[in-house]
Amino acid sequence: MRAKDVTRVGVVGCGLMGSGIVEVAARAGAEVTFVEATEELMREGHRRVEGSIRRAVERGKLDPADAEAALGRIRGETDLKSLADSEVVVEAATEDVEAKIEVFRVLGQVTRPEAVLGSNTSSIPIVDLAIASGRPDKVVGMHFFNPPPVMPLLELTPALTTSEETVAFARAFAERLGKTVVVSKDHAGFIVNRLLIPYLNDAARLYDEGFATREDIDTAIHLGLAHPMGPLTLMDLIGIDTCVNVAEVLVREFGEPKYAAPPILKRMVAAGRLGRKSGRGFYDYG
Repeated sequence: MRAKDVTRVGVVGCGLMGSGIVEVAARAGAEVTFVEATEELMREGHRRVEGSIRRAVERGKLDPADAEAALGRIRGETDLKSLADSEVVVEAATEDVEAKIEVFRVLGQVTRPEAVLGSNTSSIPIVDLAIASGRPDKVVGMHFFNPPPVMPLLELTPALTTSEETVAFARAFAERLGKTVVVSKDHAGFIVNRLLIPYLNDAARLYDEGFATREDIDTAIHLGLAHPMGPLTLMDLIGIDTCVNVAEVLVREFGEPKYAAPPILKRMVAAGRLGRKSGRGFYDYG
């Protein structure tokens, strides 16, 4: 199977990242089936994709006819068995090791043997997911960035078990989706998060210590280092809970204190202040 011949793509999860992956694949011409845990989450995911596509039209980034065609290629389901005919499946479930392992265990049973299984994990070692699938040569990390319809990068992470054929296919498929591909070793965090998490942790500590206001921390990085946004704004965009989950994976892998989430982030998660998706994080989005 060649990447240019793929017509059926599956996506597990249609939250912040999954919905963007669904959109990208549908706009590239594939028939996309996404799976969510409940009917309510499925409808919410479909609304999220539709809203993003409508905004692309309003901004002149997408032709109205192309938008309608893309929307017509998307359907939601609540059973992983609905991905049985998918040629590529990208998992974008919550950043939890056990949850992802279970998803790959089931995908290995219900999808066609030749299907390539990708994970959008930003930190979890791919080999754990590959072994769980029962087809370790067909599993590869495909880490999109938020928001997937806009961000051009994709981190491609082969496990020790991933075949060269799967790596070549995944690269070609990512390029078909319009992504620039970088390749990382299968170590927790890969390239971006291994560098990003210590930086975000330090920013949270500065704020918690009262070293500077949240606005001044963000402005300093935004203007001083020419980043598109400051670290506190970025954590709100990523999701505070996701930042904590990624940090915990890095600590387990490397055992280095710099990766440990500072107490303020854990308190924010406990309080439900998860960032944009909950309406409040370091900033208020109400």
